[in-house]
Formats: sequence, structure tokens, C-alpha cells
Amino acid sequence: MIGSQAAVENKLLNKSWPFYTIPDFSIKAEKLVDMIGAKVPQLLVAPIVEENERDAWTDYANTMNPVWYQESLDNEGNTGLTVELLMQRTVGFIFELNPEGKISVDHITRPGEVLPTFQQYPLRFDYFTNTMTTGYDIITFPRTKNLYEITKEHLRPTIGFADFFLDSTTIATGSQLMQPIYDTADTTAEDRKLVAIISMLLYWLDFFKSILAQGQDGVIVVLRSGCPVDYGSFYGFNDTDNLDIPDFVDVPDNLTREDVITYQVNGPDVILLGNGDLHDSQYDDLEVTEVFVDLGFDSEDLSEDKCVPTLTLHIYPSEELEATFHNSDAAIYTIVVVVIFIFTSLVFLLYDYFVGRRQRIVMDRIVKQDKIVTDVFPTAIRDRLYDAQAQPSGKKKKNKLGLGVNIDFEDGSNDLDSAPLADLFPSVSVVYADIVGFTAWSSAREPQQVFLLLESIYHSFDKIAYRHDIFKVETVGDCYVAAAGLPEPVGNHAVLACKFALDCLKKMRESTIKLEVSLGPDTADLALRIGIHSGQVTAGVLRGERSRFQLFGDTMNTASRMEHSGERNRVQVSQATADLLAQAGLSHWTTPREKTIYLKGKGEMQTYWMRRTKPSTAAAATLTGPLTQAETVATAANSELTDHSDDSETNEGMDKTERLVEWTVAVLTSLLQQIIASRGGDVQDIKSLSAAERGTGNGQTVLEEFIPIIPLKRFEEDELRRRQKPSSIDIGDEARSQLRKYLFIVAGMYHENPFHNFQHAIHVTASVKKLLARIVNTGQGNGLEVSSVDSSMESVDLADLAGHSYGITSDPLTQFAVVFSAIIHDVDHPGVPNTQLVKENTKSAQIYKKSVAEQNSVHLAWDILMSDKFSALRACIYQTESELRRFRQLVVNTVMATDIVDKELQALRKARWEEAFSNVKSATTESLDEDVVSEDRKATIVIEHLIQASDVSHTMQHWHIYKTWNEKFFMECYGAYKGGRADSDPSENWYKGEIGFFDFYIIPLAKKLDSCGVFGVSSDEYMNYAKSNRDEWVREGEAIVQAYIAKYNKQHHEDY
Repeated sequence: MIGSQAAVENKLLNKSWPFYTIPDFSIKAEKLVDMIGAKVPQLLVAPIVEENERDAWTDYANTMNPVWYQESLDNEGNTGLTVELLMQRTVGFIFELNPEGKISVDHITRPGEVLPTFQQYPLRFDYFTNTMTTGYDIITFPRTKNLYEITKEHLRPTIGFADFFLDSTTIATGSQLMQPIYDTADTTAEDRKLVAIISMLLYWLDFFKSILAQGQDGVIVVLRSGCPVDYGSFYGFNDTDNLDIPDFVDVPDNLTREDVITYQVNGPDVILLGNGDLHDSQYDDLEVTEVFVDLGFDSEDLSEDKCVPTLTLHIYPSEELEATFHNSDAAIYTIVVVVIFIFTSLVFLLYDYFVGRRQRIVMDRIVKQDKIVTDVFPTAIRDRLYDAQAQPSGKKKKNKLGLGVNIDFEDGSNDLDSAPLADLFPSVSVVYADIVGFTAWSSAREPQQVFLLLESIYHSFDKIAYRHDIFKVETVGDCYVAAAGLPEPVGNHAVLACKFALDCLKKMRESTIKLEVSLGPDTADLALRIGIHSGQVTAGVLRGERSRFQLFGDTMNTASRMEHSGERNRVQVSQATADLLAQAGLSHWTTPREKTIYLKGKGEMQTYWMRRTKPSTAAAATLTGPLTQAETVATAANSELTDHSDDSETNEGMDKTERLVEWTVAVLTSLLQQIIASRGGDVQDIKSLSAAERGTGNGQTVLEEFIPIIPLKRFEEDELRRRQKPSSIDIGDEARSQLRKYLFIVAGMYHENPFHNFQHAIHVTASVKKLLARIVNTGQGNGLEVSSVDSSMESVDLADLAGHSYGITSDPLTQFAVVFSAIIHDVDHPGVPNTQLVKENTKSAQIYKKSVAEQNSVHLAWDILMSDKFSALRACIYQTESELRRFRQLVVNTVMATDIVDKELQALRKARWEEAFSNVKSATTESLDEDVVSEDRKATIVIEHLIQASDVSHTMQHWHIYKTWNEKFFMECYGAYKGGRADSDPSENWYKGEIGFFDFYIIPLAKKLDSCGVFGVSSDEYMNYAKSNRDEWVREGEAIVQAYIAKYNKQHHEDY
């Protein structure tokens, strides 16, 4: 469980082992231990550290140790430990026990990989060295080394014996379960790589306790592993005459022998008799043997020096037991004991991994159901629900959460036998936190991206809530609702709620800046708007088909209005909350809002803004009483907590352009991986293509290269057989570096126009990416959705999909070319239309005559790409001259399609659309293979309309996005007019012009997206937004244009 989660989280966070810390490890380990139901003396993670990584990992561990120490202390509660004490007892380097048996630590010097202990549960000191075991190389022990080498060789879990100390004078023997962690969550992937292990120790004594009744003493249990162990190496010595170890350690005479342990069960108690087979030989004929754990390893598959334990129970009576049952048949009572042992042992969930799939499924469902209930209800309420279900009070119907509620859902009656689970909480603080701009942002995103954002942000809020004792009530869309002061009442709930809100503001800014690299443009523009109100609420379980723990009352309504009437990146609190802060001596945390706000049903209300700083730890302790240890650390870390909402260059020093470039690098890298995978992973030097590269575009203008039908690559079964997994392809550091440099150069070639700028190019690119990801199988409606950009398509019928997408999905190079074109389509755009460039007779207009800006963009971007400094990048894009030609043609056609003003070009496109998607056959194709030509024609038209829709995608997205980009375009056109580069004032016809633009271009374009039948629900989405935006513009457009003019004039006067 932890291993799989770690693999998923590791990929999401873009981290690499061994430099990785499992988030919330202590919480996850505690849940696992609770699920097992047996005492676990230690559960730890040990990453695999190569010899050349030791110093770097040591530095990393020393940096992260205090972080996960604190996280563990917060979870484990008052253990008497502190981070400072733990760090004092941390060795600080990778070490092993002294090979001479001294109780000391030394730097590890042996060559090869090591497995240093890192995160562990529970936190405790080593009984001998009195230090943390962090950094201890666990494969120093022969038993552990044997298990690890088998795990590494066979990539599967192993289990064996282990000795460990219960305290400084008591040694115990138990089991060590070694679970591998891979670099992928797919534990069956052939290319999975072992990157770390999870080691769990368990007491054997726990397995044999409380089985027999009191007075039934003297059952001897001999546990054999079937594997030899070198006790000399295990304890760190080779000479039995020179031992320097504690006298309570049981050292056998024969230092190398089979691992055997003997216990005696006396009723409910168990004692360790020692190593070796210590049963009374007079009872050999009464022996009963059962295999306890068999991992199913074939000994022939193992190296000669390797052994996988097969744990076998050998049970014997003793004289003591014989005296107890002297009138019974010995064989009978022995068999009864064995049955009891085996049955009881199987109950322990540790071994459900080995005993069958059914047990695993059942337990998984139980754990998941309990987690759902725990997430929905507070712990106290959950326990009351469970208790209520246990009461035999008549027939109970169970709803989907398994709650025992007497509701007949069939006839609609509501005959409840028990009182509702509800309480009045007279004083709590309720927090509403809404993501400003989320609805608009999500309209331009794929569903998976929307949920990734919400999960990332809400997960971080959950952790903050846990730290401040805040109860998460629910999430309603993009609004996070929480409360302080329930279900356990606390006096300082207003203080806790405000701390929580300020921390959420800071985390929101950090998260969105970080996520912009993976989720694309405008993500960092998202912000929180938070409202807090304090008062009484009624809280309880509203029983029904979907029972939930819910809060009701005026306090909830007022808190919601505090949020709704607030401002982005600010926390607004009510008078009631501000008064509670003042009573706590924290009036300096708030400042009155300049104007009162009007709330329906309440009238004018004075509210307050939270200030953006926090007091020092000492001041907080003086004013509010002692802080918890977690609050102390959090407050100290944020003693000068400042809202970074206005900082544009946080998150690893990247500005917005850098973040957009990194997002684009990720998008294009994914496509390059698909291109290379389709070639079977082959990337060769392309020096032989130098002449062909120099010849592209020579002797003719870009527009003259345009052709009405691009011959695309056909789907080939042979390619499918040699295709590799794109995720397994590494484009190489050189190509990746060149890609990043190329994109930075392209970004620098965009002018700082209000509209035609690099940010708009990335907005267009994001739309292209979304539409490519929505190409679907029209024969199956929306049931088949494939991300052409983000994932491989090996799980679907590629041949069928290629046919329905007119071959676009057959060739990753086609997809790359379209995305590439979106990035470069406005390079060096001057901010004025082509007609103005022709009128001004600019140098580019003299060359190109028409479609000036578009041709110029292709020419400049292509020339840079053909530079020698980008040869490795080009080798990833194409390997043959035919691929080069196809790539060039796709770029030319795609970029030229963005010129939607030229009437002649538009008329040609319309004619080709009719020819492609009507029943009229073209006479020019009678002598050709009509099927192939028709498919290529349709693909060419679809690509052109895809880029056209993306270029104006803001008109077919949320109103907020449309208005934002419409304003930018107005400012660019109006600025050109004011600067003498336009003949007419665009403001005079802007309102009516937008309506005509919707009626005669945008809505017909949305209809074509639907007619071509490859974009699935996106075509409906675009059409709905287009119609909605048009209607809104009709209502508000005239006033908006006047606001544009006023804003421009204000900016103009401010600038000059």
C-alpha cells in the first residue's frame, strides 16, 4: 500500500529516488499497522543509494530529517521527543555497526550500493548506540542482505527471520517482511526498477498469544526457516574466543546453522526458550508439522548462496502439558492445538498477502469503506454511527455508506427508530475558501487537469487543517468549507481558523505557481478568496441515501457571504470573529474594511481584513496560551508570514515566461517520446539530411508551399509491433536542452503586444492540446477518449481510431507539428493587421505581399530550428527526408490557416470543406485512390479548423476568459489607431463587430468542429460557450467597450 502510493506520488511530484521523502509517512504507517492488528516494533523505508550517490544522499537526508521527524511527532503525539533531540541523536552519515562487535558506529566504507534507513515508524532510539537508526545500512545483517538480494533479483516480496531488541536487555525473534518499492505504480511492468524497500518487523510472540485458555501450559512451538544463517557475521564477529557482546545475547555453538527458534505457550502467554530446536526429544513421535508461510519460490531459480525461508511450525507437547492432559490421547490434543494455531495465524492481515486474492479484496473493501466513512464524518460521529448500527433495534436498511438507518427508500417513508445524531455547538468559526477564476480556468482544461488541480490544492489544505485542528466540512465545487471548534469544542477557535486561512493563502500561491509548469498557462493567476464568521451552528448527520455530517445555521450563511463579498488573496472576517481575536489580544491581526458591506437580511455590516503578518511564537504563546508543538513549528516557520500573492517570481525563481516555457517543454517532450516510440526507439544522426534541410522553402514563399491536401502517414500494423512505450523513451539531455533553448528564443521573438504575444501563443497551444486529446471514436460516442498528447494509445484499437480521426492519430509527427505551429504562429507579430503592413510597405510585406505576418513567423521560426545548435532536437522530430517534408508541410498549412482575414484564402477553405464533408465527389480524384485522398483531404481540413478554433478559443471558453482576451485585442487595435497605424477608430464598431464575428465566423466554426465528428464533447462545449458569450456580449458589450476606452485613456495618461 505505502509502496504503491509512494510510486504514484513520486511521479506526480516529479521526484526521483533515492532523493525522495514519502509524504505523511507516519500517518500511512500507523494506518497500515492498525489494519494489520499486530504489534509492529518497526516499519522503515530504505532507499537504494549507489556508491556515487552517498554524499549527495547524506546531504539530502540531513536536510529532510527534521521535516519528517516533525511530521512523525505531530502524528505520534506526546512521545517526550523533540526534533532538536532527534537531530542530536542522528549520526548524520551512512553507517554500520563496528565489525569487531563494538557498540559504536563507523562510516561505511565497503563498495557498492547501500540501503540506509530513512523514514521509520515509530520514532525510537537504538537500544545499544542510543542514537536514531537513520542512515544505518540495513543490509549489514546477513539475514536482511539475503532477503534484499532475493527481492532485487526476483522483484517480489520476501519474508524471513529477524532478531531485534525489545529493550536494552531483552532480545526477541520475529519476522521481517521486505516489500519492494518500484519506480512505477505498475508492480507487474516488465521494465520496473527497484528503487527502495519497506521493511516491517513483527513479533512472533504476538502470533501465539491468547490462543490457549489459562492453565493449558506447556505447548512447545518450534519455528524453522529452512535457511542457514551465519551467526558470527550476524553479531559482528568471527572468533568465538574474542566476543565483546552483551551476555544476554544467545550465541549458538555452531555459528552457521539453520534458523530455528523455540517458544513455549503457557495458556495466553508465550515465552522465548531460545535459538535452536529445544523441544523434548521423547515427544518426537507426537510431532505435528504445518507450513506457516510459503512464498512459492522455486529453489532452482535461486543462486546457490540464496535461500528463501519457508516458515514451518513444528508443535510438540511437553511434560508439563502431559501432566495437564494425562487422561487424553496425546495425538488428539496436539492436533487440536495445531488447528487453533493455524486458524489464528491466518487471521493476521500481514499474511493475507500470501493466502489468497479473496481475503485481500475483502479487506481492501473494508478499509476503503472505513476510510470513506472517516473522511465524511468526524471520528466521534463515526464511532456513534457504528455503535448505533450494532444495536439490534428492529430491521435496518443500509444505505450506500453501510449506515444502519431505518429508512425505507422504496416507499419514501422516514420511520426512524433512533434519535438523530445532532448537537448544538454554541461557538465555532466557519471558513469558506473559494478559488477565484477556477470556473474560467477549468473551461480551457481537460477533466483530468481540473481534478489534478483540485486534488493537489485540497490535499495541501487538508494537511494544514490537520495541523491546526480544523475540521473539514466539505468541498462544494471549488469552495473549501471548514470549521474550528467542532466536533471537539475549543476556546481559541477563531485564532485557529485565522491561522488556517492565512496558511491556505500562502499554500495556494505556492501550489498554483508550481502547478503552472504542469497544468499550463493562467494556473498561477488562480487565487483564494476567504471569509470567516464565528457563532453557533447545528451539526450532525443528516440521514438519508447519502448521509453526511453537515452544519446548519446563520453562521454558515454569514461565513459564505464573507467569502462572496471578499477580494482575491484576502481573508475577510466578520465583526464577531474580529471581536474574538481582540479578546485573545490579537486585535492587531485585523484592520477594518474601508467601506461597510450590505448583507441581505442583515443590512450594513462592518467587516475586517486579516493582516498579512503573524506575531512571533513568543507573542502568540503569551496572548493565546501555550501552543502545541506543531503550532510552534508552524508559527516559527511563518513568524513573518506574508501573503505572496503579488510576487510574480517565486517558486524556484521562475518568472511567468519561464514557467510557460517549462510547460511547453513537457508537452513537446511527450510528443517527441511518442514519435521516437513509433520508430521503435530509434534516433540516429541526421547529417545526411543537411542538403534536404537547406532546400526546404527555397525559391518560393511560404504561401506558395501551401497545398490543399497533405499526404499523411498511413496506419501500419508493422509499426504497432515495433512500437515501444512512449514513457520508456528518453529523448536525451542534449535534445531536451536544445528544446528548452529553442523555446526561450521563440518566446523572446514575440513582441510585448497586448494580444499577439507569447502568452497568447501558449493559450492557443493549450487549446490545441485539449482538442487533440479529445479526438474520439465516432462509432462509440464518447466512450473512447484518448489523450494523444499525454499518453500512449496502446490500450485502444489504433487502426480503428486512426480511421475515425482521418489518420491524425496514426502519426505522432502530425500532432507534434500542429502543437509546434501553435507555438510559433505569431512569432515577430508587429501588433497590426496584414493590411496595414502592406499599406506601410514594410520589408516583410515587400517579400510576401499577403498573409505577411503568418509567412514571416514560419520563416523566422524555421530558420532558427534549422540552426546547427538544434540538430539533436531535429533528429528527434524526423529521421528521413519524407518525415522532414511532411513536418514542413504540416507547419506551413497549419500556420497559414490562422490568417482568417484574407477573403480569397477563406473562400478556398470553404470550397475544400464542402468537397471534403459533403456527398459531392471531386472530379480530380477519379483516377486516384479515392479513399486515401478523401481521408487526407479531411485530415488537412480538420487540422486547419483545429488551429483556427484554437486561435480564437477565448471566444468559445468561459465569459471571463473571453472578456479578458477581447480586452487585450481591443487595447492592441485601439493602441495602433492612437499610434497612427490604423485608419479608423476600432471602438466605433467594436460592439457590433463582435456580434458579427460570432454570427459569421465563431458559431459556424463551432458547428464545423461538430460536423467533422472527431472532437467529441469539445465541439458541444465550444458551441455552448460561443452562444453564451454572444448573448452576454449583446447585453453588456456597449458598456464594456466604454470601459475599455476609459481604461486605455487612464493607462495612456499614466504612462505619458
